[in-house]
Amino acid sequence: MHTPVTIIGAGLGGLTLARVLHVHGIPSTVYEADPSPSARPQGGMLDIHDYNGQLALEAAGLMDEFHAIVLEGRQAMRFLDRDGTVLFEKADEGAGGRPEVMRGDLRDILLDSLPAGTVRWGQKVGSARTVGGGRHEVTFADGSTVGTSLLVGADGAWSRVRPLLSSTTPEYIGKSVVETCLLDAGIRHPAAAEAVGGGSMIAHTPGREIFAHRERADTLHAYIGLSEPQDWFDAIDFADGAVATARIAQEFDGWAPELTALITDSDIAPVLRPLHALPAGHRWDRVPGVTLLGDAAHLSAPNGEGANLAMLDGAELGTALAAHPDDIEAALTAYEQAMFPRSTEAAIMGEPEAHGTDSDSQAVRALITALTGSDKQEQSQ
Repeated sequence: MHTPVTIIGAGLGGLTLARVLHVHGIPSTVYEADPSPSARPQGGMLDIHDYNGQLALEAAGLMDEFHAIVLEGRQAMRFLDRDGTVLFEKADEGAGGRPEVMRGDLRDILLDSLPAGTVRWGQKVGSARTVGGGRHEVTFADGSTVGTSLLVGADGAWSRVRPLLSSTTPEYIGKSVVETCLLDAGIRHPAAAEAVGGGSMIAHTPGREIFAHRERADTLHAYIGLSEPQDWFDAIDFADGAVATARIAQEFDGWAPELTALITDSDIAPVLRPLHALPAGHRWDRVPGVTLLGDAAHLSAPNGEGANLAMLDGAELGTALAAHPDDIEAALTAYEQAMFPRSTEAAIMGEPEAHGTDSDSQAVRALITALTGSDKQEQSQ
């Protein structure tokens, strides 16, 4: 196959696609809005699952590089009550199927695996249009254009490629998270560090939760979840970090101080991240020469599957294109027929209604099930 593939977005899904295409000798170009690989932080830790994300890395031929960046011990997990009582605890014994890595490290090994010049940085897409005969034209913010007979939108929640296939747009799910970080936690924030433990920690009540990871360099990265409408958050001045911190902490009045410290003792200003999703089951009719992957195709509420699914999408699309070198449409059809039901199932299973989370105990059980794959609640000793 000599038809070059045009990929919009240098996230994990787009880069996995580019890598798998390269493995099969298929040329591609990735256009990315960021001006450079280090233009902005790439986020915190990701657990890469043996049933999707790791399969993608195997297809990409990068398992050795992946194992080299795994953070040992970070599969440890605990669930706490709001008073700090440990409800569930699971040690990292090295045999789990969800090893943790830093997102930036994972992106780096994908970037390093591609030929020089594959990614074109500083290319923000303004629009894309169909020009006939299965071809499409992408217009960038600087006015330049590129034409292609095989276009892949890997450009996330607010994809500029999606309108070629679907008029559906993401909607606010009724919840936002506020991101915080505590640095040198063992020395500077020992109580919070003890509460989080060696891996991840969740303290949850309906409508309020604190989720934290112990990352590299003894950093605690926390996500404070609040189920409130967007105008509730609009009333908080996040430009004033102290004011925003105090207002968010107020919602956790009565919680254990070692938990609220993950809000009040942050070494960065709180960052608001509203959560949006496409409808579960989002799909489109086949349009020649274009498809989507990852959040562009099936953005859902955070459920631990997003990055893994994006990578698997990229790997399976690349494999399908290699398997149908003379028939792009057959490749895209095969890819979409597998991707649609897989992403639908993941989105539905991530919804609270799927677990009957109408009480604190059911909410904790649902979270344990979602994150461990087990419905057995183990009481800590």
